Amino acid sequence: MIQVYFYKKNFQVQKTERFFKERRIPVQLVDLSRARLGRRELEAVKARVGLDALVDREGAAWKECPARFAAGEEAVFNALLEDPRRLVLPIVRNGKEATVGYRPEEWERWL
Repeated sequence: MIQVYFYKKNFQVQKTERFFKERRIPVQLVDLSRARLGRRELEAVKARVGLDALVDREGAAWKECPARFAAGEEAVFNALLEDPRRLVLPIVRNGKEATVGYRPEEWERWL
């Protein structure tokens, strides 16, 4: 089953939902304001897309984050685990496949 992780429903999340709904593909929506993304889950996504792709460097939550000045990947990774508002969302997972943001061209390959 395809999982869509989001923090707040926004235009990108709505477009993502619509993409799968139009193709009659069920999705599991995971609201990160209610359920945390686990370390293993985030590591699996990071392995597919890379750490840099996960970081929402334009968001206020990231700009307030002291870890952004840290040299180590582990500090950045932990900062993303602490606050999902620092992530590029939505995160869409299909088994071992994963994307961040609105990526219909990638999702078409999954179908």
